[in-house]
Amino acid sequence: MNKLTKIGASALAGALVSLSAQAAEWNVSGSAGFTINGYDEGTAESTWTQDDSIKVSASGTTESGINVSAYFELDGAGTSGAYDDKYVSFGTDELGTVTFWGHGGSSVMGAFDDITPKAYEEVWDVGVQGGETAGTDAADSRINGTSANMMFYYASPSIAGAQIHASLQTKSVAQSTTGNQTNGSDGKYSDWGVKYAPEMVEGLTLYYAQGTREIGTADHDESTIGLTYAYGPITVGYQESEEDISSTSADNDLVQYSIAYQINDNLAISYGEREFDHDTSLSTASGDLTQTDKGFGVSYTMGGVSIGGSMNSHDNNAGSTDTAADFDSYELNVSFAF
Repeated sequence: MNKLTKIGASALAGALVSLSAQAAEWNVSGSAGFTINGYDEGTAESTWTQDDSIKVSASGTTESGINVSAYFELDGAGTSGAYDDKYVSFGTDELGTVTFWGHGGSSVMGAFDDITPKAYEEVWDVGVQGGETAGTDAADSRINGTSANMMFYYASPSIAGAQIHASLQTKSVAQSTTGNQTNGSDGKYSDWGVKYAPEMVEGLTLYYAQGTREIGTADHDESTIGLTYAYGPITVGYQESEEDISSTSADNDLVQYSIAYQINDNLAISYGEREFDHDTSLSTASGDLTQTDKGFGVSYTMGGVSIGGSMNSHDNNAGSTDTAADFDSYELNVSFAF
């Protein structure tokens, strides 16, 4: 990565850190491609979309030894304008790094919400799902803290294989609901977590995170614990998550697991399953409110060309017993890096 040749620091009351674009050589990369996704015949039409992205980044070290980096992505997709993700980060090797996400930030619970290995996308995250409004997808059915703009994220240095993570978001954001699953926050949000790769067990990584979302007068306490283990070309993962909502028994539970196989340097395949219990206080013995997702993923990369796809099946999507909530889905993506 190209380095900034100059970073100016001001000791004014706001402790402003400025990046001198005139003195910097920025690294620019990008990609373009297209995606098709679809569902059971008669459920919804297949849709084609164009994918494009330009990523700009720079990093350097001040005279006082502070590492500073900046990043932003130009992406024409979505309704948020030209910007997709953007952040500025600062820190030291000894104390860790603080990142301020101006757009596209993810909490620790969001970063750890699905640590199971996959060759392409998650088994639940493929386009418009049955029983939902067009333009949404099953990504709503997660226990994942919050994803928001204007968020602080801290990552400590690794100490004997352990790394501490924490995030804080105070800006009010809209909330969305699938079943009794509510994402986003109309109050503040904070969480923390630990990622631990024990030196005595090569290939093993353990994850734990917990956070609290304030939604009106109710606190949503979320937690997740999981592990991945890599042995040669095979990686397996298992994870459990739960959401406890104060003043109600309408909680959510999640269990997921997967296996991925790196066939060679270019080709990988995976298989995963998960069960999401919407509102455990109402779940019946037949599991009517349990959303189940399972499927295969594959990815192939050679040079600047990447091809990836998924073939999944879904039952009781969003905890619904409607016929439209049981369906199959697929996605195929072709991307060119430049």
